[in-house]
Amino acid sequence: MKRYCLALDLVNDPDLIKEYEVMHQQVWPEIQDSITSAGIDAMEIYRYGNRLFMMMEVNGKFSFEKKGAMDASNEKVQEWEKLMWKYQQAIPGSKPGEKWVMMDKIFELKA
Repeated sequence: MKRYCLALDLVNDPDLIKEYEVMHQQVWPEIQDSITSAGIDAMEIYRYGNRLFMMMEVNGKFSFEKKGAMDASNEKVQEWEKLMWKYQQAIPGSKPGEKWVMMDKIFELKA
């Protein structure tokens, strides 16, 4: 199983951050289906201040290109993504229009 870690910032507004967290307590079923059908077996999102950290564990079916194509053709995913831009902002150093950015692993400890 492969793991990817990504980062994203939220708009630094406590009310919007609270709304964002509430939205993620009730993620639309279509969004959850789009995640798992793309080959993502596990996903966790953590927050510190307005910075988000997402960890995904994926199987052999997953690729970012495939997920992007699937999302582009899914109206419900597009609706969700448009809604999420109300809360999200690009992280410093990201490309125009880019949301989540890949983080580089710099250390690993194995017992």
